[in-house]
Amino acid sequence: MTRPPFGFGPGDRPDEPEDGGSNDPFGLSAMFPGVGNGGDLFAQLASLMSWRGGPVNWDLASSVATGAITTDDRPVTAEETREVVEACRLADLWLDPVTTLPGAGGQGQAWTRAGWFEATLPAWRQLVDPVAARVVAAMGKAMESGLQGDMVPEEMKGLLAGAGPLQGVMEQVGGFVFGAQVGQALGALAGEVIASTEVGLPLSEAGRPALVPRNVAAFSAGLQVPVDEARLYLALRECAHQRLFASVPWLKAHLFDAVDAYARGIEVDPNAIEQAVGSIDPNDPESLQRALGEGVFDLQPTEVQQAALARLETALALVEGWVDAVVDSAAAGTLPSAAALRETVRRRRASGGPAEQTFATLVGLQLRPRRLRDAAALWASVAEARGIDGRDALWRHPDLLPSAQDLDDPAGFVARTGAGGSGSEQDSGTDWDAALRDIQDGTDIQDGTDPA
Repeated sequence: MTRPPFGFGPGDRPDEPEDGGSNDPFGLSAMFPGVGNGGDLFAQLASLMSWRGGPVNWDLASSVATGAITTDDRPVTAEETREVVEACRLADLWLDPVTTLPGAGGQGQAWTRAGWFEATLPAWRQLVDPVAARVVAAMGKAMESGLQGDMVPEEMKGLLAGAGPLQGVMEQVGGFVFGAQVGQALGALAGEVIASTEVGLPLSEAGRPALVPRNVAAFSAGLQVPVDEARLYLALRECAHQRLFASVPWLKAHLFDAVDAYARGIEVDPNAIEQAVGSIDPNDPESLQRALGEGVFDLQPTEVQQAALARLETALALVEGWVDAVVDSAAAGTLPSAAALRETVRRRRASGGPAEQTFATLVGLQLRPRRLRDAAALWASVAEARGIDGRDALWRHPDLLPSAQDLDDPAGFVARTGAGGSGSEQDSGTDWDAALRDIQDGTDIQDGTDPA
C-alpha cells in the first residue's frame, strides 16, 4: 500500500483546538511562537523559509526532533552501558553456531534517544530527500500549469507571481513543511525505537549494534518477561541484522535504491493542484490546510512505483524473515521466554508499529508486515533442506534471493533451485557457485521470475 508522503492528507491533519478556530494549519505555533496566530500566514512563514540545503529543511527537522526528544530523555548510565555491551557480546556467541555470516566485531552501544536520532539522521536524509525532491518538483510544475488556468483567482496569481520563480518558492515552502513533518516523526520515533535496525534498514554505522536502554525497558515493562531476557532477545535481533548488513555489501544499496525508484515515479495531478490553488484564500490560513487535504497528495502509484514497492517489500521481508529465523534458532530451547518474545515482536511489526508507521509518514510507503512470517517460513524450509550454509549462501547475490512469488511457495522455491539433498558444505558451495556463474553468463536462475 502507499499513502501520501510527509503526513499530507486528511487523516494526518493536526487536531483542531477546542474553540474550533485554528488558523495554524501545520501546528507551527507550538514550535514557533507567533506563527499562524493571526495575520497573513504567508508573510509569517516567509521569515522562516531561508533554507537552501535541499528539499527538506533539515535544520528545522533537527530542531523540532531535538525539542521533542529532550523533554523526555536522560543520559545512559554506566550500568545500562555494561548491560548492553554484555547482551550484545552474548548474542554474538549464540549466533555463531546458527549462521555462517560472521560477527561484525563491533562492541554494543547504549544510546540515549537523542543519540539514536543523531546516529541515524544521515540515513534518514538519504531516504527522505529523493521523495521530497520529487514531490516539490511535481508540485512546482503542476502549479505553474495551474497559474495559466481560469480556476486560479487573480489575487492568488498575483501573490504567487510576485513571490519570484515558482519552483524556488515551492522549494522553500516544501523544505519548511517537510522539515517540520520529518522532525515531528523522528522525534516521536526516538521515544519508542528499540535498536538501530528496527525498521529493517541499515540506519547507522555498519557492524556496531546499538540498543536504546530506556526504550528496551519500556518494551519489556508490559510483558511478563524479565528485562534481562527481553534485552538479550532484542540484542540477538540487532546483532543478526548487523551481521547481515555487514556481510552483504550490496544489500543497503539494494534497499535504498528501491526507495529512490519509488520517488522517481511520483506524479502529482496538475488538475488537482489547479483546483487546490484556486481554493486558497490568502486571508484565510485554514484554506491552505483544506487544500492540502483534498486530494492533492492522494497519489496513485505508477507502474514504476509499484515495481519498486514490490521489490522493497520483498527485500525487507527477506531481511526480517532471515533475522526472525536465525534468532529463533539461536534462542529456542536456551532463552525461556524466546517464543513469547518472538510472537510479541512479530505482532509489533504486524500491527504497524512505530517504526513502520514513521517510515510510511516519511516516504509515503506502507509496508506489508504479513510477509515477515512468509519469509521466515521460507528461510526455515531452505535451512532444513540445505543447512545453514545453503540458506546463507543465497545472500551472495541479489539474483539468488527468493522472489515475492517464492514467499507464497517455499517448497516450490526449494525444489526449483535444487536446494535439496544432504545439505553438506561442499554440495552447497558447488550449487551456489554454479548459480553465480549462470548469473554472470546472463542466465536467469529463477525461471523468468523477477528477482527480489
